[in-house]
Amino acid sequence: MDDKQNANPTILSLSDLPSRRRGSNVKRRDDGGTGLFDGLIPQYSYLNDPFEHPLSSSDSDDDSVEDIDEQEVYDLISSISDPEHPLSLGSLAVVNLPDIHIQPPSSPHSSISTVVVEITPTITHCSLATVIGLGVRTRLEQALPPRFRVDVRIKKGTHSTDEAVNKQLGDKERVAAALENGTLMGVLRKMLSTCE
Repeated sequence: MDDKQNANPTILSLSDLPSRRRGSNVKRRDDGGTGLFDGLIPQYSYLNDPFEHPLSSSDSDDDSVEDIDEQEVYDLISSISDPEHPLSLGSLAVVNLPDIHIQPPSSPHSSISTVVVEITPTITHCSLATVIGLGVRTRLEQALPPRFRVDVRIKKGTHSTDEAVNKQLGDKERVAAALENGTLMGVLRKMLSTCE
């Protein structure tokens, strides 16, 4: 047992340990580092946009990210196929440009915007309204950069159970559970196949 103990352990000072707190008592070295683990900590922002072209920041004078507007969102979802008809959601007026809104970040410290899409079912008792909403949500979550949150809902007064459907579409756990259903995923794949 004695042969496994380290007779000369390395003792690190608190200033050498990685920490999120960068107080005035943290000793910085000449190279700007603070400890032994600097090489292990990746130098990136976790909110980087993977869709941003790698040369765009060096080629442009400003660090602005390309804006995405309501028209671009409409273009992404209008070609989704309706699950009951051989027509697109745009041609059936299930999705309409005036019903798409992009809300700016809620805080000056955030870069997260929200895309709100209100869908209008073709009939007030449409049994597939939730599936259509899930298809729109899935398409946008796959196509938009991670700096966007997606909020898909039934337009108020256009469906007999709009509140219940909106509750389902807004519940992340229900959406995740639905996306694990093989039959439902088959329907969504068929709906989204017209978008590629």
